[in-house]
Amino acid sequence: MSPRTLLIVGGLFVGAGSAVAIWIVYQPGPPREAGAAAPASSTPSDVERRERAEKVLGGNPNLDVRGGQEMRPRW
Repeated sequence: MSPRTLLIVGGLFVGAGSAVAIWIVYQPGPPREAGAAAPASSTPSDVERRERAEKVLGGNPNLDVRGGQEMRPRW
C-alpha cells in the first residue's frame, strides 16, 4: 500500500476510536419534554431500576412456560 492510503486508513481508525470514546464518556440521556423541570437526580434509584426491570421482564405469572414446545428452524 502507498503511504497516503495508510495515512488515510490510520486517520479513519483514529477518528472512529475517538468517536467511540466520546460516545462512551458522554452518553446522551433520555429526551426531556419541552418545559419540563430538570430532575432532582440524574440517575434513577435502585428501586426505580428494579421496578422498570420487573415491568419489562416480569411476564404473566399465571402462564405455565416450563416444558413448552421445542423450537425448530423452518428450513
